[in-house]
Amino acid sequence: MEPVVIQLLNGLSIASILIMVSLGLAVIFGMLGIINLAHGEFFMLGAYCVATATAWGLSPWWGIAAAPVVVGLVGMAAQQTIIKPLYRRPLDTLLATWGLSIVIRQVVRLIYGSGQMMAGSLITGSTSLFGFSYPTYRLFIILVTVAIVALTFLLYFRSDFGLRIRMVIANRSMAGALGVNTQSTDLWAFTIAAAMVGFAGAIMSPLIVINPDMGLTYLSRAFIVVIIGGIGHLYGVIAGGVAIGGAEAALSFYLRPVVAQILVVFIAVVLIRIRPQGLTGGPRG
Repeated sequence: MEPVVIQLLNGLSIASILIMVSLGLAVIFGMLGIINLAHGEFFMLGAYCVATATAWGLSPWWGIAAAPVVVGLVGMAAQQTIIKPLYRRPLDTLLATWGLSIVIRQVVRLIYGSGQMMAGSLITGSTSLFGFSYPTYRLFIILVTVAIVALTFLLYFRSDFGLRIRMVIANRSMAGALGVNTQSTDLWAFTIAAAMVGFAGAIMSPLIVINPDMGLTYLSRAFIVVIIGGIGHLYGVIAGGVAIGGAEAALSFYLRPVVAQILVVFIAVVLIRIRPQGLTGGPRG
């Protein structure tokens, strides 16, 4: 019984990590239609905020608090200077964000070097759950993910700002004719999405090795989650994260983690072939 419970918790933990990393991408890619290849670098910058706070002798919590602000400002600058002129040119946007990702990685190398950094521990120890011990910090990540998902849904489906975003997505010209400031809506949607990714990198930092190339792995996994879940749906991120996270946890119980991740990618390709619209399906909106 204990291995089953532990694997279920591992599946929830992996799904939570994937959902948190993918939420920002779901907005930028799935809803705004921007292929942001710098998504992984935004995640990396969030992790470096915590590593920097630790290196300066500050509490890692300061790094977590600073990460969404710092990365949100970087996202705002990128949206205004690089992405805004290319909204109707998706291939050019792809190339521009790929170039941005390279620039961010090289700047980080210039400042921190190519070596690895570690973030300070935030919450240590284990918690007894269902009669078994499980790392407290992983449970904390699950709870934080639930809170972030709830806040995101409230923002996009129960607020005036969310209504404006959905109007712009449905019909940009009509939204503008009805008085919606489409440029401001684009800017704040992209900024909030970047801040979410930065927060995900910060909250994940105690569990991972931090280096300038770390974002590439999370970029690919985030795209898989969004596509599997269903492009254009925030709740598709939950479906995709649970599907990929659960499959990875189950396969890791029998196989080496690297082999399990390879098989998960293969399963994802098969799912996309069988159901191109994703698990949630339906029209965008």
